[in-house]
Amino acid sequence: MNSDGWLADTRTSYDTVAVSYADRLRDALDDKPYLRAALALFAEAVHDAGGGPVADIGCGPGHVTAHLHELGVDAFGIDVSPGMVDVARRDHPELRFEVGSMTDLDLVDASIAGALAFWSLIHVPDDEIPAVLDGFRRALRPGAPLLIGFHMGDGSRLKTEGYGGHPMKVHVHRRRPARLSAWLRDAGFTVEAEMLLDPEGSAPGAILFARAERQG
Repeated sequence: MNSDGWLADTRTSYDTVAVSYADRLRDALDDKPYLRAALALFAEAVHDAGGGPVADIGCGPGHVTAHLHELGVDAFGIDVSPGMVDVARRDHPELRFEVGSMTDLDLVDASIAGALAFWSLIHVPDDEIPAVLDGFRRALRPGAPLLIGFHMGDGSRLKTEGYGGHPMKVHVHRRRPARLSAWLRDAGFTVEAEMLLDPEGSAPGAILFARAERQG
């Protein structure tokens, strides 16, 4: 799959659905106690590691970025979709949001105290994942936490419509925690914990808690 092709399709798709997506996700954490618990643990890990700026990579409309901010985290958002970033800035004017791609993070080496990829790796093809995780590792300070949420399972599907019936063209990749954990270890992370969400339901998910390894 051509990198420019899937990135362009992802950008265009989320530009198209940005407003309706934000409307649907604005209160999404209210009835998700396990997600809130994972974010609280992540915030605690950031504070315990000394605090500092935290990147919500693939932030969408910024509702998770805002939740982290409420937990005392100096969070900012990055998203490939300018439409999503516009909505995030509209809804959360007190926070910082930037247009950018996780495939080419415009962050200084060892400059962030934590990173979050909450259901944002799901559109990245398998052959691009190692480079993306290498980019996360480069930008993170040694010992900084990383939290990744994703659809659990096998295979991929092409999503052609969503969020109010708008047209989309994105591949949604499901993965097993063991596979993503192996990629993380290869990129220089220690995987510390794993959480399964609705594992027997129709839309199972997983969250991995990892930490950038210290050098030496």
